[in-house]
Amino acid sequence: MNPEILLSRIRVVLCRPSHPGNIGAAARAMKTMGLSDLRLVSPKQFPDPEADVRATGAVDVLQQAKITGDLAQALHGCVLTVALSARARDLGPAPATPRTAMDRLVAAAGEGDVALVFGNETSGLSNEELGLCQLAVSIPTNPDFSSLNLGAAVQVLCYECRMAAHAG
Repeated sequence: MNPEILLSRIRVVLCRPSHPGNIGAAARAMKTMGLSDLRLVSPKQFPDPEADVRATGAVDVLQQAKITGDLAQALHGCVLTVALSARARDLGPAPATPRTAMDRLVAAAGEGDVALVFGNETSGLSNEELGLCQLAVSIPTNPDFSSLNLGAAVQVLCYECRMAAHAG
């Protein structure tokens, strides 16, 4: 299947984002990798001028963003969903590497819409939100400083999606 069609079927879902600048940074990260379907679950502040400034050239992604009240609504119709989690948990799917998980996500995009799910900047995803996803991914980081900015995490996973889409 055409890589751009596969990328168009990937939703980036931000759950309860608290900083509008991070929403803009995520939109910019998405657009640089060819993704455009942004879903926002109960954003604290959106739309917001700070999001527009941080989007730099990707304001169209912000303008087309869909806002939902809960994660289940944002994931409706997806054939596969992948949660990003930095925390090791006893609940939910075991975390995979970004490359492995994005290969599976892009392969599933051949069948229909899929989603990458990111949690709130301070608390991440709740156990209930993680439970709505079939796969989990953890970005390998320095164990002494493992905190990635939301926009940076979106950039890493969107890059892996692009690489997987163009590898097939």
